[in-house]
Amino acid sequence: MNAAEYLALETLRDGRPVRIRALKPADRESMLEAVDRIGDASLYRRFFSPKHHFTDTEIDYYINVDFVSHVALVAELEENGEPVIAGGGRFIVSAPGCAEMAFAVDDPHHGLGIGTLLMRHLALIAKAARLHTLKAEVLADNAPMLAVFRRSGLPITLARDGGVTLVRMDCRHESETKGEDDWASPPGAH
Repeated sequence: MNAAEYLALETLRDGRPVRIRALKPADRESMLEAVDRIGDASLYRRFFSPKHHFTDTEIDYYINVDFVSHVALVAELEENGEPVIAGGGRFIVSAPGCAEMAFAVDDPHHGLGIGTLLMRHLALIAKAARLHTLKAEVLADNAPMLAVFRRSGLPITLARDGGVTLVRMDCRHESETKGEDDWASPPGAH
């Protein structure tokens, strides 16, 4: 699987089509527009602190990924005939066989299943890359994000450390909640 060319067609909970695809450097402006649509509370949940501005160095880090040790996908849908990036997810290899995950979905598109779709496709890429563990740190009160990890179908371990929940998922196993074929590349994925 070539993660840098990843593309899958999915359907949101409201029935609209969405493309889950590899982030490209040309997405810089669209990603910044998506961040502008993320409210203060959502940014706090993602970065664990008030985050209103990004330096050029931070933006370059988030946009220019190598698709080996740093993989990033976006959820792109059409609104008013124009493509709109509504969310993104990524993993960054932190140790051999292990990667840290993170997600963000802009506020107007919460509740449509975008986080769940990004999680599913990142897990497929991680498994193809022979990663065995995906980890995340989530604020303990961020129930929607914790639900995304629980719905992944992957064996999961949760541990609390103060106000943070440490999530560990084993991506070597087949999903416990999805059919066997769900972990093969979905239709349209390449």
